[in-house]
Amino acid sequence: MAHKRRNAQSNNSMIFSAWNYKMLSLGLLLVIIGFTAMYIENEVYGFISLFISPIMIMAGYVTVIFAILKGKNGSSVTSSD
Repeated sequence: MAHKRRNAQSNNSMIFSAWNYKMLSLGLLLVIIGFTAMYIENEVYGFISLFISPIMIMAGYVTVIFAILKGKNGSSVTSSD
């Protein structure tokens, strides 16, 4: 009986691949760098605060969403019940 459980558990694959985790990390890094750059400049009307940081933050969010929705084989994630 334990042998059947072990085989059932080993057949379950992970939801995300290594590529997905790398993209999630990249997106999170972009968001952190964007907020940090906005904080470091500390000016309301500065060039980095108004233009560079929001673009980096949005690129980070888009990257995270893309990494979550992207499937292992290049298609979007679908449930296989």
